[in-house]
Amino acid sequence: MSADAEAAGGLLEGHRPARRALFVANGKSRRGADGADAAAAALERGGIRLVREPCTDAEALRAAIRRMAGSVDMVILGGGDGTMNSAAPALIETGLPLGILPLGTANDLARTLGIPTELDEAVQVVLEGKPRRIDLGEVNGQPFFNVASIGLSVAVTRELTGEVKRRWGRLGYALATCRALWKMRPFRAEIRHDGTGHRVRTLQVAVGNGRFYGGGMTIDEGAAIDDGRLNLYSLEFEGLWKLALIYPAFRSGRHGLWHEVRTACMEEVEIRTRRPRPVNTDGELTTRTPARFRVLRGAVSVLVPPSRDL
Repeated sequence: MSADAEAAGGLLEGHRPARRALFVANGKSRRGADGADAAAAALERGGIRLVREPCTDAEALRAAIRRMAGSVDMVILGGGDGTMNSAAPALIETGLPLGILPLGTANDLARTLGIPTELDEAVQVVLEGKPRRIDLGEVNGQPFFNVASIGLSVAVTRELTGEVKRRWGRLGYALATCRALWKMRPFRAEIRHDGTGHRVRTLQVAVGNGRFYGGGMTIDEGAAIDDGRLNLYSLEFEGLWKLALIYPAFRSGRHGLWHEVRTACMEEVEIRTRRPRPVNTDGELTTRTPARFRVLRGAVSVLVPPSRDL
């Protein structure tokens, strides 16, 4: 039977034609090796024809998406926030919808989108979900889904090794943060946005696009990943001990109520430091200061639960 006849037969039987998807799972992610095969089997039972590609590095992932753009209907990625970040440039270029299987440690993008962390439930979102356009942030040409930051988070990323993630899971973020704090010292930065400039002494400046980051921290209680805005905060402590007091406020996104935490909401912002400092985007060190941020409105289409209100 020809492909056209097969598709027509499917329509006569009341079924929609089979969808084709590029399927890539990061075997190095915390649950990638165990979950990828089970997820692939469930997706194929649900009527999606998969083209499976190995995930060797970020450039190979982007190349695979670009190469398959004309022959698949979507991209399904299994991994954590770093995997999604790696794919972002190619997703923007090709316009392919993204299905997410949260196989990483933090899975903050999935949390923002309401995608369950249970693998069988995440598969159902890919099979039955609705496409939703979301914003991306961009810093020096590097797109990001969740947050980009300078300072403490960079030190945390260096402490949060693959071994720490595999052994401790989300608890690894707390352990890595404690280790990083021992070594961290405040630095001076200039924050420019909306025609104003602020010189600060800070432990961290973070610019968020989505709602969640860092294993469930909230960038701002009013943040949404499709609101066309970026949310900034700067940790301007004199004593590190206060971070422990403010920690619960970061879980709820109400840290801006503390006078040691500067917050702002904007579409573009520039951060300069006395010497170049690394910038962490979704857990990956991708660029350095000076850092110019902007929001990319509706840049990517993602499959989300049918009832999800972002």
